[in-house]
Parts: sequence; structure tokens; C-alpha cells
Amino acid sequence: MTENTVNWLTQEAYDRLSGELEYLTGPGRVELAKRIEAARDEGDLRENGGYHAAKEEQGKAEARIRQLQELLRNAHVGQAPPDDGVVEPGMHVTVRFPDGDEMTFLLGSREVAADGVEAYSEKSPLGSAISGKKVGDKANYTLPNGTEMAVTVVSATPYAA
Repeated sequence: MTENTVNWLTQEAYDRLSGELEYLTGPGRVELAKRIEAARDEGDLRENGGYHAAKEEQGKAEARIRQLQELLRNAHVGQAPPDDGVVEPGMHVTVRFPDGDEMTFLLGSREVAADGVEAYSEKSPLGSAISGKKVGDKANYTLPNGTEMAVTVVSATPYAA
């Protein structure tokens, strides 16, 4: 595994995602297959909204299964990183912009974050710019419109879901 493909996950997040994958590949698939079969029995498939909705849901479920399999295959499961003020995946980070505004987010996978917690990938422009920085360090990254943005790392603490 290279560092670019590793996803940092807590044991709790790994267990939750594994449980979701187990449901989707077992009872979830069976349930969807039954719904598709029931809708198919209703007749003309060209005008059968229930059938098309169930098939669309099946496609989304299969995509989620592939996403979870990839995420779990490349997962690094373990304790949160040390509380040493160094920005790395698994840290709850606050950065300050030149205008004084601050933003706080989890550096890592959205799958790890609890509901409502914003997450930025360590592979994102901001994430890669601040990775390895310490509290007080400055970093520059390129916005999607091509302009450079400067940030200062205000805090970096281990994330606890």
C-alpha cells in the first residue's frame, strides 16, 4: 500500500463501514432483488415506475458496495494520531485565512467523520498543503479557479468521533 491509497480509519469507523458493507452485500441485496421481482410481476416494464426506481436503487447500492470495498481494502485501522500538533490524517484541524476567517475540519475520509463534521481529504489541495505542518506554520494552496490561497495552521488535535 502506498501512502496515497491508505485511508485512516478508527476501529469504530471500520466496524461501522464493515457492517454497512455486510448488510448491503447480504440482506440489502436480497431485499432489492425481491422489490425488483415484485415490480417486474406488475407487467409492462417500459411504464413501470416501481421497477425503474428499484433498478436505480440497486445501481446505487452496487456503487456503494464497490466504494466501501475499496475504502476498507486500503484502510489503516488504529488509534488516532499522536496529539503533537502536527497535521496528518485523523486530525481535527483549524486553519486561518488572511482575512481572519477560520475553518475547522477533519483531515481524512468523510467516512470517518460523524454527521455534521466537515472533512477534507489529505489528497485535496488544502489537505496536501497543510500535511506535515505544525501549529503556527503557513501553507499555500491553489484554489479551483487558479488563485493561490494562504492559510495558517491554528490547531491540530486528534479527532474523536
